[in-house]
Amino acid sequence: MTDATQRATDRLNWLRQTLGSAMLTLEPASADASFRSYWRTHHAGQSWIVMDSPPALEDPAPWLAIGQRLAAAGLHVPAVRATDLEQGFLLIEDLGSQLYLPALSEDSVDQLYGDAMDALLRMQSAVDTTGMALYDRAFLQRELEIMPTWFLGRHLGQVLDERAQAVLAGAFEVLLESALEQPRVFVHRDFHSRNLLRIEPHRDRHATDLRQPGDTASPTLINPGIIDFQGALCGPITYDLASLLRDCYIAWEPERVSGWVEDYRQRLQPLRLIDASVDRTRFRRWFDLIGLQRHLKVLGIFCRLYYRDGKRGYLDDLPRVHHYVLTVARGYPELQELVSLLQCCVGERDLGVPEGA
Repeated sequence: MTDATQRATDRLNWLRQTLGSAMLTLEPASADASFRSYWRTHHAGQSWIVMDSPPALEDPAPWLAIGQRLAAAGLHVPAVRATDLEQGFLLIEDLGSQLYLPALSEDSVDQLYGDAMDALLRMQSAVDTTGMALYDRAFLQRELEIMPTWFLGRHLGQVLDERAQAVLAGAFEVLLESALEQPRVFVHRDFHSRNLLRIEPHRDRHATDLRQPGDTASPTLINPGIIDFQGALCGPITYDLASLLRDCYIAWEPERVSGWVEDYRQRLQPLRLIDASVDRTRFRRWFDLIGLQRHLKVLGIFCRLYYRDGKRGYLDDLPRVHHYVLTVARGYPELQELVSLLQCCVGERDLGVPEGA
């Protein structure tokens, strides 16, 4: 019996024992860019998800801990019915399969993003960040280093000389300084259209709420359902906003994005999450440069997912992310050498085609 077959057997046996039914079956629900997988079952007229998170590869404890913080603040995360942390199995609320991404259109985006930004404002103003790890210089730097290794090196086959390395180091320092001067708040780190779900307003919640006894949080926001939050940190206030509005999987007109960014800035000030010194220009610089940090990282991560993990689809999104990088960097004089370097490395290459293909 293969490891995968044994894992599937253990998963099903755990589910049947947990819900007390030997007739239950599992069907794939979704997978993500990690080693977790999700499986749907139906029992007594209800739908449930088994999250399979092998502890040696993807410890489920951070997912539970961050989920409790979000639920306590009234965010709609999957509630939990049962856990087996030793095996890495969790029985959780089924939020459905209506991801934001296929639902986004010119007609729907203002409503959907409005809900998402309401949730983000709640996340940044109400989630307790006590004791959370910091999205600090070292962490940001490690993320940036993924790009030269996997995008420039593995995908494009480039060997960087000292001059090119100096250009990258200088650009990275600009991004780090901007990130570190921002107020720190709860940061989901993947707050985008593939991790947000549309929830029907009348839908009942059947699972046990993640909030702890005695919590006095505001009522839960129904929309959006929020997933994949286990990597959350305490960090720059514009990070999740950039993840949402400059989504790696869908793009919007620059003027529309600018309007959303400014509206959100104005909502932050009455909550004292930013002070009066953070005007439109300063906030926009923060937003642009943290988005650039994210997209440089993503160029490397998408390549790593293909070459190391065999997940082909991510290369298809490289051109959009690369376009974000060049467009934003061109707006800042101190980043022009980075633009030139990337243009030289990419040349006429079709970024969606694997190296050597």
